[in-house]
Amino acid sequence: MPDKPEHKSAVATRRGDDGTTGLLFGSGRVFKDEPRTEAYGAIDEAIATLGIARAELGLKAQEGALPHTLARLPEVILRLQRELFVVGAELATAPDFLDRQKPGETRVTAEMVEGLDALLAETEAAVELPREFVVPGETRLSATLELARTTVRRAERRAVALRRAEPIPGDQLVPYLNRLADLLWILARGAEQGESRVATPSRAEPRRRRAGGDQKQV
Repeated sequence: MPDKPEHKSAVATRRGDDGTTGLLFGSGRVFKDEPRTEAYGAIDEAIATLGIARAELGLKAQEGALPHTLARLPEVILRLQRELFVVGAELATAPDFLDRQKPGETRVTAEMVEGLDALLAETEAAVELPREFVVPGETRLSATLELARTTVRRAERRAVALRRAEPIPGDQLVPYLNRLADLLWILARGAEQGESRVATPSRAEPRRRRAGGDQKQV
């Protein structure tokens, strides 16, 4: 009986079996646990987590249970996911190929940060800020947004470490991640309030007043 031809997958190239991966530009390969890979890997996780939030909103819309106050949130989340692809592209560029990056496509721009500032101001004006630390979990949607926030914070820490070790061409990537984490915290509060559920602190923890912002890093 003739042997079956070996299947060649367009996805499983097996080139990463040695623990390396390719970057966006250039033919060189780096180890999967290097600082640069860790940084854009965290971005990938944040994009996927925001996808869960968007899927949750889609289910609510299908069931007719999406509050009108959250009607724009799927569009906002999709915008953030697409912008995070730009962040990931900037991080996934080897230092020798930085000149190939394009603002707004593979490099974060000041306009992207300003867009987050505007969205943050708009969203913050529409929600009531809690006066105590928030324990995530009042709703599935808000908890998912909180998970995305913490993943973005991890990506921010990785990006800072990378910037201290080797060049990152633009000066907007870290501010973008910092601002995005703030925005996701506000969006989580809006999700709670939009579903008419108010987050309360854990009974096991003393009530502590927020000194501006939240328990997040600033």
